[in-house]
Amino acid sequence: MQLALRDITKRFGALVANDHISLTVEPGEIHCLLGENGAGKSTLMNVLYGLYQADEGQILLDGEPRHFSGPGDAMAAGIGMVHQHFMLIPVFTVAENVMLGHEATRLGGTLDLDAARARVREISDRFGFHLDPDARVEDLPVGVQQRVEIVKALSRDAEVLVFDEPTAVLTPQETDELMAIMRQLRDAGTAIVFITHKLREVREVADRITVIRLGKVVGEAEPTASNAELAALMVGRAVELTVAKQPARTGDDALVVSGLTVTDAGGQVHLDDVDFTIRAGEVLAVAGVQGNGQTELTEALVGLQQHVRGSIRLDGHELVGRSVRDVLDSGVGFIPEDRQIDGLVGAFSIAENLMLDRSTDAPFVRRGAVQRDALEAFARDRLTEYDVRAPGIHTPVANLSGGNQQKVVVARELSRDLRLLVAAQPTRGVDVGSIEFIHKQLIATRDAGIPVLVVSTELDEVVALADRIMVLYRGRVVGIVPADTPRDVLGLMMTGERPSGVSA
Repeated sequence: MQLALRDITKRFGALVANDHISLTVEPGEIHCLLGENGAGKSTLMNVLYGLYQADEGQILLDGEPRHFSGPGDAMAAGIGMVHQHFMLIPVFTVAENVMLGHEATRLGGTLDLDAARARVREISDRFGFHLDPDARVEDLPVGVQQRVEIVKALSRDAEVLVFDEPTAVLTPQETDELMAIMRQLRDAGTAIVFITHKLREVREVADRITVIRLGKVVGEAEPTASNAELAALMVGRAVELTVAKQPARTGDDALVVSGLTVTDAGGQVHLDDVDFTIRAGEVLAVAGVQGNGQTELTEALVGLQQHVRGSIRLDGHELVGRSVRDVLDSGVGFIPEDRQIDGLVGAFSIAENLMLDRSTDAPFVRRGAVQRDALEAFARDRLTEYDVRAPGIHTPVANLSGGNQQKVVVARELSRDLRLLVAAQPTRGVDVGSIEFIHKQLIATRDAGIPVLVVSTELDEVVALADRIMVLYRGRVVGIVPADTPRDVLGLMMTGERPSGVSA
């Protein structure tokens, strides 16, 4: 089935999320929709899936205009979506999840689970998914859960499949397996829309590429296009994609973590007896699929976790048991993983956000009064130094793009007298150009002799920034390895396996 979108426009108040977007996806084709977070990709697919209604434009299937008032209409027309965050019920079996919403019944109204099991086996055998219909979803690895999502869509005879950022929660091996599945589906005649911002994956699997920037189609590219060409289309200028850095010139052990255990209020262990050291002038990057203790680690380091055992020593001084204020005042800079919740106050101006960590001290505050001249001069200098694109320092930070908001956080934290920098997902939701800038700032911090801990679920970012890599799995350290460790080895470690020669 051919899918065509013609002049799709979607507005949210004054914001034009999709601006007259047109594209065509042929049967037996993987059409990649490439663009940065916030470019309008997911909005466009939500219009296609009936979750949003377009303000202008048409959806055509095999040349016939169609209107979908909800996902049920889209599914009935042969459109399926595999979401970034799975729409599965963990305590249900594979078969129960697949039949959910389309329950087959026997005479008398009882559920026909046998029919659902048979459907799962049939599709699984056709594509080599090796799914057990009676397995409980919560017991399956993440990559296998994603196959359940695909079987759900195929069980409803989907001829067009939309994959929305499908690799965000996958290990490298699971990503490779997904690519193979997508090729199988394509070869079976399925039309596939693949939404992503990861250049390597695009070039591996796409037959055609459409690039969206700020809600508009800005170009099409062939899979043979270089990463540099694709990145330039995405951001509108040439971008340096590699992180230029010299070998680390390390000093003494600066951060020494031993026996670190973090539990929640109910006693569940999220970080389990973790040991590691970071030397002065070194980047230790933490790799792992999201949800394996990374958040708890960064929050424990800055005093945000309540139930902590073990030791965190910075330059010989114990941090466990100290308040967040004390930890920050001891020279710890913190780039949180969610800038809007933990990093910024949206209604405050850029200048006010730049002084959040120092709202009681000189030069910004004297005898309880804000020193406006000092703050404004500081803010203007930071806007220039960190290339924050904004009308001025009094602009509310909520009005900035994600990349510029992140630059404000980075500018604030790196403008302090640091003894340690903790950077959690430092480029999440940030355009390629801002990623380039933030990476340079992180390496400059390391080169100034400051220990840096970077946590990222983007393996390419981990490898690019790290001097050493620590892999976490279910709250435990699988191993700490050199930055040049092969991706397949890192991928195995992210599943909890410890290859021979790797010590914890």
